[in-house]
Amino acid sequence: MISFQSFLPLSIFLLMMIPKSSALDKYIAAVYEHSVISPAITLMPVSSDDALNLMNKNMDILEEVIKRAAAQGAHIIVTPEDGIYGFFFTRETLYPYLEDIPDPQEVNWIPCNDSQRFGPAPVQGRLSCLARDNAIYVVANIGDKKPCNSTDPNCPNDGRYQYNTNVVFDSDGKLVARYHKFNLFMSEVQFDFPKEPELVTFNTSFGKFGVFTCFDILFHDPAVTLVSKLKVDTILFPTAWMNVLPHLTAIGFHSAWAMGMQVNLLASNTHKTGMNMTGSGIYAPDGSRTYHYDAESENGQLLVAELHSHPSVSPTYLPTVNWSLYATSIKPFPENNNVTGNIFFDEFTLSKLSSQAGNLTVCQKDLCCHLSYRMMEQREDELYALGAFDGLHVVEGEYYLQICILLKCRTTHLQTCGEPVTTAHTHFGYFSLSGTFSTNYVFPEVLLSGVQLAPGEFQVLSDGQLISQNGTSKPILTVTLFGRLYERDPPHPEKVCLRCFGLSISAWSLQYFLIFYSFILLYF
Repeated sequence: MISFQSFLPLSIFLLMMIPKSSALDKYIAAVYEHSVISPAITLMPVSSDDALNLMNKNMDILEEVIKRAAAQGAHIIVTPEDGIYGFFFTRETLYPYLEDIPDPQEVNWIPCNDSQRFGPAPVQGRLSCLARDNAIYVVANIGDKKPCNSTDPNCPNDGRYQYNTNVVFDSDGKLVARYHKFNLFMSEVQFDFPKEPELVTFNTSFGKFGVFTCFDILFHDPAVTLVSKLKVDTILFPTAWMNVLPHLTAIGFHSAWAMGMQVNLLASNTHKTGMNMTGSGIYAPDGSRTYHYDAESENGQLLVAELHSHPSVSPTYLPTVNWSLYATSIKPFPENNNVTGNIFFDEFTLSKLSSQAGNLTVCQKDLCCHLSYRMMEQREDELYALGAFDGLHVVEGEYYLQICILLKCRTTHLQTCGEPVTTAHTHFGYFSLSGTFSTNYVFPEVLLSGVQLAPGEFQVLSDGQLISQNGTSKPILTVTLFGRLYERDPPHPEKVCLRCFGLSISAWSLQYFLIFYSFILLYF
């Protein structure tokens, strides 16, 4: 007689071989570009009640948006960086807006059921309830506080760490992810960064997810490591991105990063046109599924689109690209009279496109950029140039770049190439851009007149060519290959002890931010 126990190992094996019925090949993603309500600028902290009242005004808006996204079948929604409490804080004035956020790897917690478990957490409680009540994953950006003392040599003088933090609640309202931003932007002096970059992932029935924030996307850790080593399918990306034309707009660079890294990216930007903040999207490895760019109004925007849960096994997944293969295999094209031009504080080598069609090469250091092109017509009132940059960018952060760029100049004078331009009238019937890159981390970007993307209108070939065989639907602003040499970056910056120089952090940080904000408005 054969016992039931004899079949048990075989039964377990067969069950393991059957795909889970709940696993999804595709899912519905949502991002919301939020026109955030910020508090009045002050050097005096407000009360906790006043801080919560302000945050509830933003969450009232987010609540309606989350309901709308869930009604459209969304499985997950991403909301922006600073989207719950806004901007213009000192270290002290931010404090009333912070909550203690536990590590979900150490606790099993649904704040909607018990928001007081780790101290007052009304924001986490409300976000948790929004996720549970609408059966949707909710991604939000809030502030975390962690006490410390003199036994910690890095403990700030006020006895606490303050972190720019992303949180994720699953469809049951459970806290499943917490990420502390590692690469703080220059004006974020109200925050601390963790000692090491945090590699935060979580699994769902619709893929493996990773999380990071805004400025992180320009650096190797945690962004690249999440994709290259931990093999996440989708990146969740709250941001407060200030657009910098020609090659660092939110929609342009974020869609290019998703394509270059071959991963889904859910990018939710804050909407504040006075700070050049707009541009959100749902991006796949083969291009954007939907995006939003609005530099005119102050309205928020919900985006919803379908994505492959595992893009690496989807039919549209692109082959591995050798970004220097084509450029190093051809004889360089003729070089025109080159000039030096400034593009976002970097000294590019530039050469103008002097004819309606042709081949052109521009070199700087180890990088040679090759362009073949054909304009539908060459206008007398518009000038285009090919540019190359190979060097360390040192403004608003330090990171090593290799960039090839075809761009429209602001006027017909070559010295205006690189200045912000939002409209163009020249159609290209064909272009091919390539470069002798020393890295395989290259992000391909095509930006059209009106600051619009061109999904499906260009290709990236396995030999490293960014090519459009039949031209684009609108005139071209820029065609860019944005290369990053992470190994040539300076070390991550250490914290500056302002008190060592006799400065007040409160006054200094607010004055610094306002000076920086004024500079942004004047320059851009």
